[in-house]
Amino acid sequence: MARSLLLVAALLAPPLSAEAAELAAGPMPGHSAMRAVKIWAQTDQPASVALQYWPRGNEQQAQVTPPVVSAASSAHAVEIDVTGLAPGTEYAYRLLIDDEIVVPEFEQRFLTQPLWHWRSDPPAFSFALGSCAYVNQAEYDRPGRPYGSGYQVFDAIADKQPDFMLWLGDNVYYREADWHSVSAMYARYSHTRQLPELQRLLSSTHHYATWDDHDYGPNDADSSYRLREQAKKIFGDFWPNPEFDSTAGGVTHYFEWHDAAFFVLDNRYFRRANGRVTGQRTVLGREQIEWLLDALKSSSAAFKFVVMGGQFLNSAETGENYINLAPGERRDILDRIDAEDIPGVLFLSGDRHHSVLMKKENGVDYPLYEWTVSPLTAGPSSPRTGEGQYRVSGSLFERRGFGLAEISGPRDDRVLRLGLHDSDGKRVWTTEIFQRDLR
Repeated sequence: MARSLLLVAALLAPPLSAEAAELAAGPMPGHSAMRAVKIWAQTDQPASVALQYWPRGNEQQAQVTPPVVSAASSAHAVEIDVTGLAPGTEYAYRLLIDDEIVVPEFEQRFLTQPLWHWRSDPPAFSFALGSCAYVNQAEYDRPGRPYGSGYQVFDAIADKQPDFMLWLGDNVYYREADWHSVSAMYARYSHTRQLPELQRLLSSTHHYATWDDHDYGPNDADSSYRLREQAKKIFGDFWPNPEFDSTAGGVTHYFEWHDAAFFVLDNRYFRRANGRVTGQRTVLGREQIEWLLDALKSSSAAFKFVVMGGQFLNSAETGENYINLAPGERRDILDRIDAEDIPGVLFLSGDRHHSVLMKKENGVDYPLYEWTVSPLTAGPSSPRTGEGQYRVSGSLFERRGFGLAEISGPRDDRVLRLGLHDSDGKRVWTTEIFQRDLR
């Protein structure tokens, strides 16, 4: 009788293993070097994940990476390091989940950077950029009209086939229900990353990112945010950037693409609370600034892009403009770029929910530019009164969209073409900046 009861119980019990693990988001190429790349992916449950890859057109040369395990502790997100690659090569790839091939829904490719130094002029390339990507989730959004819209922008970016995409912060929007829970923050990232309209862009180009307040913590969050270390880990779990710079702290990192250098800064991790009237007022912090100046000084790049979530050049003493929060620190950075005689510096920023190019004629020996590109899908807004001092005529765009930067030309005479596009990919504004004018 006991055996019969055990048999019946076994037949009625649910199966011990669920259905096979599936791809939840991605795959997404991240940092590219000459002989290695990083690939990100997310599964819907724990699984063994590997990558099969080959030079495009030569599938007979396919290789497979060692597997990594997606774990619940990181929302089943994984980063795969692909090494031993050939420089200047385009690879096709596909994922293996628990040894089963995941049939790609979209083109999947990654690039290694070419070994052009001492051999040729630097190659031409392009990169897309934008910030403020809000994906609606009604149960956690504020009542009323949805704040996010225009998700077709991601396909519009993919249509341009940039070499990489640079995310300028507010890449997800933590809600009030997320700010004090690590599991909720992981869930927010997963919800945004799994947006169907995003998947083609994820798999077809490389991606780099910094953060701003909404993908760091609460609105206007600073160094006092109690989950800042956990926020940094979550950011690292979802963005396959180069390794963070340990001396600068936060999510600060650096990468190169051909003859352009990108100094990706963290404007939240070291920030003092907005409105502090005692103590040192800081946004980037001393260690990060010293790292930046060392890195700029040692760089021989044609264009040196300083990337951060919020605006730097804006001269209006209002809101979260750098000059309003830490004017002395801002002045110090400008003075020292000038004193060190560093050529080719430009700023890229997000946050403001409108796009604009600023040009500051004084401060260093050449004009300083800052291109703010925002929003991707969040609600647009207009500049505040008094914010037009450095604005380049015709560059203000108060709708959703993205930027496309293209760099070409011979060594030492490169040209940077900036093009702003609306959510459907139509170009609405363009200009050129010449390397020779930034010396």
